[in-house]
Amino acid sequence: MRDTLLIALYAFAGAAASGLAGAGVLRLIRRRSLTASLTVVAAVGVVAMLAGTLAVAWAMFLSPHDLTVVTTVVAMATVVSLATALLLGRWVVARSHELAEAARQFGDGGEFAAPAAPATAELAALSRQLAATSARLAASRERERALETSRRELVAWISHDLRTPLAGLRAMSEALEDGVAADPARYLRQMRTEVERLNDMVGDLFELSRIHAGTLPLSPSRISLYDLVGDALAGADPLARQQGVRLVGDRVEPLPVEVDGKEMSRVLGNLLVNAIRRTPPDGTVAVAAERTDEGVTLSVTDGCGGIPEEDLSRVFDTGWRGTDARTPPAGAGLGLAIVRGIVEAHRGRATVRNIPGGCRFEVTLPAAP
Repeated sequence: MRDTLLIALYAFAGAAASGLAGAGVLRLIRRRSLTASLTVVAAVGVVAMLAGTLAVAWAMFLSPHDLTVVTTVVAMATVVSLATALLLGRWVVARSHELAEAARQFGDGGEFAAPAAPATAELAALSRQLAATSARLAASRERERALETSRRELVAWISHDLRTPLAGLRAMSEALEDGVAADPARYLRQMRTEVERLNDMVGDLFELSRIHAGTLPLSPSRISLYDLVGDALAGADPLARQQGVRLVGDRVEPLPVEVDGKEMSRVLGNLLVNAIRRTPPDGTVAVAAERTDEGVTLSVTDGCGGIPEEDLSRVFDTGWRGTDARTPPAGAGLGLAIVRGIVEAHRGRATVRNIPGGCRFEVTLPAAP
């Protein structure tokens, strides 16, 4: 038993000395290639075994022949271990270089393409994370391009829509000033109409700027959807009569919601005006409110004939006005963008989908407790 303990003690002492030396070398080359680190680790293992063996052999007074045999065996193991470590290190480094090159191309604005060669589990996990990040960045760049396109369209359309009434106001004011207006009262009424149109447009821009800046003030209170929809239908009724469109609101449940009454009335008003203007005469615009699994859903259904599938994702974008057939003479494509902004400020969601003969706009809001 005493001899066994001595052998273990000598072997541990020799291996510990090799391990400490290897740790020091690893610290010195910690910024070098992985191949060098793997080589040192393999060398430490073999040298530790050799040191322990030599210490035991010296303590046991082995014959020179036996000591030569043991040393030769350990030396051969050292050669094989170092060669294996070098091969493994070069393979891992090569995979790392491939992944680094793919990441560099990804950083230059391209799409990340994972290396085809097999890699370690850690490098494969890193590759998957880079691929997921690449997909998210690509989607973000696409959204940014769409927003930039919307901004350019908005500036162009706002410039056009402002220029038209301003030109009319200038012409009518000059006619009144020169005394050549045949019916001054009619000119004054028309000027007032154009001024109100400009005021509405500026109001929409101001509202949209507050939404984008996240500074839209809300004063939530408990309101019944029945009353909210009733007021909105009453406000949109004159326009519906003028357009020859029938308003229907017979599927409205008296559900309570915690919303800002003024802002939510604007949401319903924008949706109703949009639906009335897109629905042909003798058509129907229907409003419904019901409880769903997600909360409370308000829907406005029109008879516009549907929206092209490629445009459905852009309906709520700032400045979007669709095709000429769906574009009214007035408006700068701000109404639906304001709808989405107000609804999202209430932690809700605004969506649109096609139905037979038209489309349905839905506003989902959290249900009041």
